Amino acid sequence: MKTVKVAVTGAAGQIGYSLLFRLASGEVFGPNVKVDINMLELPVAMKGAEGVAMELMDCAFSTCGEVNCYDNPDQAFDGVNWALLVGSKPRGPGMERGDLIKTNGPLFVAQGKALCKASSDLRAVVVGNPCNTNALIALSHCKEIPGTHFSAMTALDENRAKAQLAAKAGVSVADVKRLAIWGNHSSTMYPDFELALINDQAVTSVISDRKWLEQDFIKVVQSRGAQIIQARGKSSAASAASACIDHVKSFVNPTAKGDFFSAAVLTNGEWYDLPKGLVFSLPLRSNGDGHYEVVDNLEVSAFSRSKITTTCEELEKEKALVADFLA
Repeated sequence: MKTVKVAVTGAAGQIGYSLLFRLASGEVFGPNVKVDINMLELPVAMKGAEGVAMELMDCAFSTCGEVNCYDNPDQAFDGVNWALLVGSKPRGPGMERGDLIKTNGPLFVAQGKALCKASSDLRAVVVGNPCNTNALIALSHCKEIPGTHFSAMTALDENRAKAQLAAKAGVSVADVKRLAIWGNHSSTMYPDFELALINDQAVTSVISDRKWLEQDFIKVVQSRGAQIIQARGKSSAASAASACIDHVKSFVNPTAKGDFFSAAVLTNGEWYDLPKGLVFSLPLRSNGDGHYEVVDNLEVSAFSRSKITTTCEELEKEKALVADFLA
């Protein structure tokens, strides 16, 4: 039985708790792959992590291998094939986004350095916010692993956008395809309805309310996280964990013909006139072995271009803010 070794940071937190059982169940890597799990937590949260490890054992998943708990990233990342970097400090009351970026910088410097101990086929996924810039920091300190092996999660934005379009059109979410998320996982992120299809028809031909698409739809997707915090008093957890599962599955399964998925990856200066050296969400395709290719021949309208430019400028500003944290 093949074994995949997965590290999850912030494993005792809400997202980690929702994520781990689906990883261990065989849903992600398949029924014939054993999943060894390394849980990384802060020293003060180790008891909670140990409790989660007990629950994983009690589930008796046939695909769950070893479960280990660590408070040291060098140990947690040793030999792992996948690292799901969920843990990060959340934004506190009155904290600006720039303050949050600088606060989390040292954490991802340390984790990037520790990821050098991972397997050479490592795939690292950053979920902890601000995930794009955190991914850029981590990969810059992990020169032994190609930068293309790092990604930041925008599958939650993609799922939210698909759900909104499906509800408006009165169809199943499964009927919505080719939904590209461009840019930063922030309020500038652009859910591209112009490229999307509903039952193989252009969204704009199925949903005739252009004003709703250009204004309400984009605003709802961009602000959904804040709406959830206001409603339940806590940030998205189960939906973020589910999106992380979707993100990994998108990389380990071949992309359906004619479709694509979204994730933030390191730009090379050749796609859509974007500058080199940003972790930017783009439409991707995978051949199913963890590698991806950017779908780089899509037609981008003037409307979409303006949105892409806005989110690109934000990411460039974030990169400048963390210049001291980049190797």
